[in-house]
Amino acid sequence: MIVLVLGGARSGKSAVAERLAAALAGDRPATVLATAVVAEGDADMAARVAAHRARRPASWSTVETGPDLVGALRSVTGTALVDSVGTWVASQPELAADVGGLCAALGARAGHTVVVAEEVGLGVHPTSAAGRRFRDVVGDVNQAVASVADHVLVVVAGRGLRLSPVDDLVGAVLGRGDR
Repeated sequence: MIVLVLGGARSGKSAVAERLAAALAGDRPATVLATAVVAEGDADMAARVAAHRARRPASWSTVETGPDLVGALRSVTGTALVDSVGTWVASQPELAADVGGLCAALGARAGHTVVVAEEVGLGVHPTSAAGRRFRDVVGDVNQAVASVADHVLVVVAGRGLRLSPVDDLVGAVLGRGDR
């Protein structure tokens, strides 16, 4: 099963994703695929990473993937938690994320996968070309991952809402089912 958990900054998306991964893993440990690389001297980012680790069960392992998320997905077994798409995209040269490779790796996994991603389309229009490019790439990756996911959630203020596929919504609007 693939679950995509979307949310804005400080929305609670990672905490929700951790709870989902724990439930999917059951009594077995999960593996966190951390895409962020903490730069030396970045105390704020180090504190954020430490807070995430402190919330998770001690039995879980962490793989710091950096830019090689696709390779890491192919190498881990069991339940995996990917945190997060935005930092993975930012680590790619020219933001050239291997979206096809990511979706193929997600689809090929035997274990459950929970993917955390930043919802970037609800904020202020970026003023720089780099900001607009980042928003566009992350938005495209989110849509691609959603297309292979079994479930997509959006988290706001620590509360989640399950999103329906467009075909289900169109059918409901046209009175062809209440999915």
